[in-house]
Amino acid sequence: MTPTPVGMRCPECANQRTRVVRNPTGTPSALSAGGFPATVVLIAINVIVYLIEVVHGSGGLSIHIGTAYDLGALWGPAVHEGGDWWRTITSGFVHFSILHIAFNMYLLFILGRLLEPSIGTLRFVVLYFASLLAGSFLALAFTPDSVSAGASGAIFGVIGATFVIARGRRLDAIAGQIGILIVINLVFTFADTGVSLGAHLGGLVAGVLCGLLIVAGEQGRYGRNLSPKNRMAIEVAAMSALGIASFILALAAAGWGAPYFVG
Repeated sequence: MTPTPVGMRCPECANQRTRVVRNPTGTPSALSAGGFPATVVLIAINVIVYLIEVVHGSGGLSIHIGTAYDLGALWGPAVHEGGDWWRTITSGFVHFSILHIAFNMYLLFILGRLLEPSIGTLRFVVLYFASLLAGSFLALAFTPDSVSAGASGAIFGVIGATFVIARGRRLDAIAGQIGILIVINLVFTFADTGVSLGAHLGGLVAGVLCGLLIVAGEQGRYGRNLSPKNRMAIEVAAMSALGIASFILALAAAGWGAPYFVG
């Protein structure tokens, strides 16, 4: 046997180059390894909607609740009595102030450029909207008669998924940092009565579940011989089902509040 930088090898193999195969499951070995177009588009849409709010309102940077409502904020009676089912989605792009959107977009930029390249744009988009819809569901379940808006439900989903995927890939340093971020945000969520607890918790739970689906695929739980394309199809289908279920439950939860509607 001959000592080499990679250990003891037989004389016939000692002069051969060692071939390194990284992450044979088909996903980047690190958490980030590419571009993040969906993150940029989502931020752009949020900013454009906020600018429309400013123009549509009084021109100030703080948005009146009526303006937020007109542009798609979430309110149980409007969804239940008015049939505004689309508010379960549009509410994730409406914000109440410059600080509100600035903080959310900062987190989305930091986390999106970390997570999206590592799981692919399609998975990221489906995960984002599944978390948004889950956030709308619990927001309506907890406070159906309150007007709520903001991207934080979807962003909590991105945070939760990033934590789970980092743990699944044994990136403990990143997982630890994201874990601290989750704890800090949950503390503020429970401490601030003006924050939608349901939206944050719903988004976080959905993001964790989506992250578990992705990690399960990376660990070969759907079949060791499954191609990356088929594995992605299973993950996307499962995350889509979660989003659809959240949407249906949100419509049901919208009717749990007071039976009135103001047009």
